[in-house]
Amino acid sequence: MADRKATLQIDGQSIELPVLSGTAGYDVVDVRTLGKHGYFTFDPGFLATGSCESKITYIDGEKGILLHRGYPIDQLATQADYLEVCYMLLHGEAPNAKQYDDFKQTITKHTMVHQGLHNFFNGFRRDAHPMAMLCAVTGALSSFYHDDLDIHDEKQRRRSAYRLIAKMPTIAAMAYKFSIGQPFVYPKNDLSYSENFLNMMFSVPAENYKVNPVIAKAMDRIFTLHADHEQNASTSTVRLAGSSGANPYACIAAGVASLWGPAHGGANEACLRMLKEIGSVDNIPKYIDKAKDKDDPFRLMGFGHRVYKNFDPRATVMRDSAHEVLKELNISDPLLDVAMELERIALEDPYFVEKKLYPNVDFYSGIILKAIGIPTNMFTVIFALSRTVGWISHWHEMMGETNQKIGRPRQLYTGEAQREFTPIKR
Repeated sequence: MADRKATLQIDGQSIELPVLSGTAGYDVVDVRTLGKHGYFTFDPGFLATGSCESKITYIDGEKGILLHRGYPIDQLATQADYLEVCYMLLHGEAPNAKQYDDFKQTITKHTMVHQGLHNFFNGFRRDAHPMAMLCAVTGALSSFYHDDLDIHDEKQRRRSAYRLIAKMPTIAAMAYKFSIGQPFVYPKNDLSYSENFLNMMFSVPAENYKVNPVIAKAMDRIFTLHADHEQNASTSTVRLAGSSGANPYACIAAGVASLWGPAHGGANEACLRMLKEIGSVDNIPKYIDKAKDKDDPFRLMGFGHRVYKNFDPRATVMRDSAHEVLKELNISDPLLDVAMELERIALEDPYFVEKKLYPNVDFYSGIILKAIGIPTNMFTVIFALSRTVGWISHWHEMMGETNQKIGRPRQLYTGEAQREFTPIKR
């Protein structure tokens, strides 16, 4: 990989650094030996730093490309279901029919949680945020599998991965049910992954619940389109936690905590709050003017993306699902009217088109989740259960490396130089 060298000249000193090339994307300068020469790189936010080598996901933000194991995201979202995507993220290849059936059966068998885990929820306040419950209970899973946590055993790692993929929808639905004071609903083995989640969310013991296939399809797409997104904040958090040798449940709990932030997993939640602030279609022109005013603090949430500079390839598929759901449910909701009008303006207004501020995946997923009756505080929870497969795939990949080292970023120290301490006179 290192056929070329970069030469760094500092104070008359010449330092050669290997240039590495991957399958696609930018070449990277290998600076691992730079510390021996008395220097470190400075890159707040790691905007130009490759933290690892990975074979899982590739993104080209300029061209609007997202590949999982080489497969384009739009093909996966329209031609595969979420469990197929889970399989390929974990195993590297798309499954054949037998592999898929075996994998689906394995995940289905693991969807129930230990009865003792139910007691954890009684320790939470009724008004606790569902993400707080999800984070705590995910980490607590390790206490139920303490005899199966050898991170150096590939079979144990895979079992942990399967448990997490299977149980996260159950725990997420439990967090919701607890928050509204309803009894927990057990998983049903005759339902698909997305159907099972919807049933655990919305069914009650007093009556039968029939899952709408249009809603189930939209939910499956939400899961698929959020399954992985390369080295984002939460995935990097999982890798950093895993580099210390922490168990997989603790690592995924760390990922949940990182995802909770409004700049990351809370983006679709922030988008709904923005729609509530706008309030009605009549108020849109005023808020569009505010968004164009550089001196105004108001920002349109759900438009544009830090990575995608052209368009978000996930948003195209999610847009179709959003319109399918709204047509199926025929909902009359002022906030959904606001969202649709904002979408129309963003796709036509020269200001948005020129700056490429297209509606992103968070914009459309927020619309879908609101339309099917999922409360705003559950949006990030659903993101977390979707992203669990990406997190655990990266963790598993990292654990399989022979030269893995504990993460230890450096810093540019700008505090006081060494000085003498003067004790307080008593």
